[in-house]
Amino acid sequence: MNPFKWKVALFDLDGVVFDTEPQYTIFWGAECRRYHPEQPGLEHTIKGQTLTQIFDRYFSDVADEQPAIVDRLNAYEAQMHYDYVAGFEDFIRGIRAQCVKTAVVTSSNQAKMRSVYRQRPEFTTLFDAVLTSEDFTESKPSPDCYLKGAARFGATPQECVVFEDSFNGLKSGRAAGMYVIGLSTTNPAEAIAPLADLVISDYEGI
Repeated sequence: MNPFKWKVALFDLDGVVFDTEPQYTIFWGAECRRYHPEQPGLEHTIKGQTLTQIFDRYFSDVADEQPAIVDRLNAYEAQMHYDYVAGFEDFIRGIRAQCVKTAVVTSSNQAKMRSVYRQRPEFTTLFDAVLTSEDFTESKPSPDCYLKGAARFGATPQECVVFEDSFNGLKSGRAAGMYVIGLSTTNPAEAIAPLADLVISDYEGI
């Protein structure tokens, strides 16, 4: 793989930039046991889905409780550890040195990003743009978010590479007509391989 043939690299956040998925499994495990103890393991089913999708598909029966869940999630994210996926910092600095534009394209909101910036003040030096849920009208697997990421730099889909870990995110990148690199940080490599042009476990050695 030669990452320098692309003009723009678009990264999902959780499971791609930060190794946060195990922490989210803990949070959603507690919420699922609170509201759906009859569905053990539900926290694994909802991986990679947006909050709106999770609420609509799995918590619509407790709509009155959704604001309380959001409050607990915001508080949880404010104290999470944002550790980079192995090799990420060297990799992104390397491609930026080759004039590749970089952007985060995430369904996380601005409130969460403020927590990221507090803990990782260098974060904004690694990206030319950060697109969050407030920037999109449609959630992944719609290609909307990645097409907007390309448009931010005046690039065509063929000039972009997408880094994703979730099924919805991989489908989004593919629907956008971009080269898709899947990270097996959240789901097994063999499970995401059909949706990716290349699968990696982390960024070391690339």
